[in-house]
Amino acid sequence: MGNVADLSDFDRGQIVMVRRLETSISETARLVGCSRSTVVNTYAKWMNDGGTSNRRHGLGRLQAIKEKSHWRLSRMVKHNRSQTVVQLTAQYNARTSRIVLEHTVQRTLLDMGLRSKRPTCMPLLTKRHHQLRLH
Repeated sequence: MGNVADLSDFDRGQIVMVRRLETSISETARLVGCSRSTVVNTYAKWMNDGGTSNRRHGLGRLQAIKEKSHWRLSRMVKHNRSQTVVQLTAQYNARTSRIVLEHTVQRTLLDMGLRSKRPTCMPLLTKRHHQLRLH
């Protein structure tokens, strides 16, 4: 796919207006500053559908966990940091009407910057150890 910019609403309206005045496709393309195929496709869409909306607007699947729910999910994680993703998913699904998968919760946590860490299995340094280490 090439580097194609979307036409503005004004440009699409210009194409339709100029074509309705029975101007040629080449002349319309030159006036608007776009390709002939763009003129043909935009005018055909207007003739068939009655509108020339932008097709790129709104692409992609809706998010299962909305921005407001990110806050709730982060609160659940910070309340008990030793929970697994399976436990978090079950707790999240118990409070909402919309069911989400474990993979969705895992991906959301990663996007929020919350990553799992292993607890250290070694004793912490005492003041005496700290002083000996400095010497």
